[in-house]
Amino acid sequence: MYWQWDPSLSVGIGVIDNQHQRIVEYINELADAMERKDRTAVGHILDGMIDYTLTHFAFEESLMERAGYPIVTEHKLVHQSFAKRMTDYKKRFNEGGDITRALFSDLQMWLTNHIKRDDKDYTLSVRKVLEEKSWISKTLSKFFG
Repeated sequence: MYWQWDPSLSVGIGVIDNQHQRIVEYINELADAMERKDRTAVGHILDGMIDYTLTHFAFEESLMERAGYPIVTEHKLVHQSFAKRMTDYKKRFNEGGDITRALFSDLQMWLTNHIKRDDKDYTLSVRKVLEEKSWISKTLSKFFG
C-alpha cells in the first residue's frame, strides 16, 4: 500500500467516501504496476481509473444538483478540468510516454486537495437531501448496481 486512506479525507457520506477509497486503491494499483515496470497493467489500471472516476463525478454531480448545491456548475468545471488532464495523460501514455510517476503524484495531490476543499464544501447540502429523500436508492442502483 503506497497511500492509505485516512479520516481527514472523509466527507461524511458513506457512498462518496467508499468511491473515494476506490480511487485511492486505483492509485495504489498504479504505483504497484509502475514499480513492477508493467506497462500493460498501467494501461489497464489507467483505463479503469478514468472510467470509474468519470462515473463517480457523474454520481457526485447528480447528488449536488438534487441538493440544489449553489456552485454545482463550478464544481463540474473542476471535474471537467481533471478529466481533461487524465485524457492528456492517457494520450501521452498511448504515444509511448512514461507518465506513471507524474500521474501518481498528480492524482495523489489532486484527490487530497479536491476532497478536503471542494467535496467537503457540498456535504452539508447533500446530507440533508440524503436524509430527506428516498431517491438515493434508485440513484445508487443506477450507478453501482
